Amino acid sequence: MQVSARNALKGTVKEVHPGAVNSEVVLEIAPGVEVVAIITKSSVENLKLEKGKQAYAIIKSSDVMISID
Repeated sequence: MQVSARNALKGTVKEVHPGAVNSEVVLEIAPGVEVVAIITKSSVENLKLEKGKQAYAIIKSSDVMISID
């Protein structure tokens, strides 16, 4: 994976709270340290995000995105 953003934090999906359009994804990047992102429901489905899956919080400016290897 190559991304132009300088901050990529690897973690484990702790929770996914699906909504009608967007979902809240909680990523644990260290014990007791969490990053929360709101992404589209279709992105959660495309990335197959679920509890326990490894993912990255990609931080660029004021946006937080989720990616996988």
